[in-house]
Amino acid sequence: MVEYRETDEPQEVWGTVSSTDEPRRSVRRGRLTLAPGEDERMGHADLGLLSRERDSAFVHTDPWRALRILGEFVDGFDALARVGPCVSVFGSARIGAYHPSYAQAEALGRGLADAGLGVITGGGPGVMEAANKGAYEHDGLSIGCTIELPREQYSNPYLNLRIDFRYFFVRKTMFVKYSEGFVVFPGGFGTLDELFEALTLIQTGKARRFPLVLVGVDYWSGLVDWVRARLAGEGMIGPADIDLFTVTDSVEEACAVFTHAGAGRTS
Repeated sequence: MVEYRETDEPQEVWGTVSSTDEPRRSVRRGRLTLAPGEDERMGHADLGLLSRERDSAFVHTDPWRALRILGEFVDGFDALARVGPCVSVFGSARIGAYHPSYAQAEALGRGLADAGLGVITGGGPGVMEAANKGAYEHDGLSIGCTIELPREQYSNPYLNLRIDFRYFFVRKTMFVKYSEGFVVFPGGFGTLDELFEALTLIQTGKARRFPLVLVGVDYWSGLVDWVRARLAGEGMIGPADIDLFTVTDSVEEACAVFTHAGAGRTS
């Protein structure tokens, strides 16, 4: 795995995808990390202007936090405005390569790459790693929007572009703003948070309606039945809101949802 040092100055970092791979060079600029060859592909950005003082009491005040939040938005907008159509993929960070969802997410990443779509994940392990790996190893664009957490989170090595965030709400804005749709694999609270935020934004018209696919019929069936029986049945949501998402076990069907929506990258 590539090791990263915190700095606001451009630097070169070395690492490998696995023990059998040749070393590869990544370029770090502020919160952005570019894989080899992606510096030209992603373009240049002068992120050093967003540097901060390390030892000032000002960094602990709310005005500074507001500037830091703005800086995260600037970094994310500047980097992701340079990419083409992408699909955001969510799911558990706690599964290993043996889990069926890992193989499905990896196949999804390959399918999206073949369709000319980039993949955006949280950049961590589990489902995120699998989807990034599938895209990365099939010459697709693989993006990770990582978040600082006290445990569980580390960056997977299958990223063309990594953007580091402190704030969930900034990170979630990037997932929605720069995605043609969402694919949601089995996961925990974080996955459910992303799912219901997307549904809320679509339902209320705050985001344009885009495909939202849940992969894993057995896993999601209890939740879907509850939404249909309790939320829709008791008038908490409208009958049409049930149609805001698709549930499937087929990776091919999930990919087809996006290709049929005309989200493919143009050459």
